[in-house]
Amino acid sequence: MSDLSILLKLFEQNKITRRQFVSQATALGLTAMISPVLFSGAAKAAGPKTGGRLIIGATGGSTTDSMDPATLTSNMNQNLNWQIRNNLVEIDHNLQPIPELAESWDATPDAKVWTFKLRKGIEFHNGKTVTAEDVIYSINHHRGEKSKSAAKAYLENIKDIRTDGKYEIIVELAGGSADFPFIMGDYHLPICPAGTTGQQWEEGVGTGAYILENWEPGVRAFATRNPNYWKEGRGHFDEVETLSIVDTNARTNALKTGQINYMDRVELKTVHLMKRMPAVNVTATTGTAHYTMPMLTDQKPYNDNNVRMALKLAIDREELLKQILRGYGELGNDHPIAPVNRYFAKDLEQRRYDPDKAKFHMKKAGMLDHTFNLHAADAAFAGAVDAAIMAKEQAKKAGININVVREPDDGYWSNVWMKKEWCMCYWGGRPTEDMMFSVAYASGAPWNDTNWENKRFNELLVAARAELDTEKRAKMYAEMQDICRDDSGTILPMYNQMVEASSAKLAHGPISGHMALDGMRNAERWWFA
Repeated sequence: MSDLSILLKLFEQNKITRRQFVSQATALGLTAMISPVLFSGAAKAAGPKTGGRLIIGATGGSTTDSMDPATLTSNMNQNLNWQIRNNLVEIDHNLQPIPELAESWDATPDAKVWTFKLRKGIEFHNGKTVTAEDVIYSINHHRGEKSKSAAKAYLENIKDIRTDGKYEIIVELAGGSADFPFIMGDYHLPICPAGTTGQQWEEGVGTGAYILENWEPGVRAFATRNPNYWKEGRGHFDEVETLSIVDTNARTNALKTGQINYMDRVELKTVHLMKRMPAVNVTATTGTAHYTMPMLTDQKPYNDNNVRMALKLAIDREELLKQILRGYGELGNDHPIAPVNRYFAKDLEQRRYDPDKAKFHMKKAGMLDHTFNLHAADAAFAGAVDAAIMAKEQAKKAGININVVREPDDGYWSNVWMKKEWCMCYWGGRPTEDMMFSVAYASGAPWNDTNWENKRFNELLVAARAELDTEKRAKMYAEMQDICRDDSGTILPMYNQMVEASSAKLAHGPISGHMALDGMRNAERWWFA
């Protein structure tokens, strides 16, 4: 047997990793003999392995976290959510909806009535069979006047929701929604047992690949593989441990020393050093994620659009992209629709750093003598404090005074975001324009983090949602991006790539650009090679 055949055999039997295969083949001078087809065939034959403990070091965890789907805010509990639960619909790595607990769906021609057919025989972790009753309860949990759920804005269009037997759900909308299946894939909308309430949410009973054994909010979660998991080819680890490690250096050191084997939000200042480590893989995924600096437009002085425009013009986003993201991203244009989104307005003029215009608008507002407090913590995103300090220096050229207020990482999302008048923020983005605008820019939306209201924008939001003509829809969304860019309280200087690192012992398929940690589903999708 040749040296190459021996190496291929070892690879097929999972006795060596892909990295070890290439390294040994190179040492033996065999790289020219390796056929890509042969290698891919060996990789396919190897397939996912079952076993081991995945240990994730995630950002954003807080002691105020809850597993109530209505209140999921951090990477830690969003990822845990999809370890233990499933939705009707999954958003795949192409940002497209695919069947999950719903085996199929269809709609009337006007997209007003949607019918979802459930898979039969799926059980919750407590042994209860999933029925249409559970689906309706899970959706209604986010509806109603008293709901504080971020998903409330998505569901206000529902006129009626009812069952047709145990395994069929009919959703009747007040107005058409061409993207409704995408909404059913939102991380706030997993299917949980009917009747779940209060402290029961923290028990995490779902249908997911893992069963929650221990949950310490903002500290640690531990889950074990569901032996009855219904998805073929998913959920390969025996155990998944999720740790909240807010500090970037602590996360990095934990990965280097083997205390964890997956981390989000790599420190971009040192990512080049991490790439040199043979035991670590670094991935950079382009998606819908972006960094923002939201201003509360219902509070003075941010209720004056001259102030908002001045601050937008006083930020040198090209310098932020270079220094904070180190090139791992793209310029933002003060609206949240990413270049990967279907209706991204590519012809919209890019906003540039213009201190003179910024000074003009601030003088017009009569606020050149005002000091603006910008609240920041790296809990918002890695480098958020540095970005705020850079913004302060950039604004000086326009005669604008900014005071950077350092906030604690713990509790940032509950004590600072949407509470302070101007702060640093991170958004994972959404797979559709309607979802992104509805959750964060629609009037009255629970996560409208600038409290912005614009009549024309809100009219277009409803009209575009129901429009089935793609050309007309594109024009509507282009106008909405324009309005948002010039009037909203959001400064959006950059779209960030999701740069993450993992042990070289881990393997995976295509990585999703829909949210961090492989669409928040790395525990379900990845395995040890």
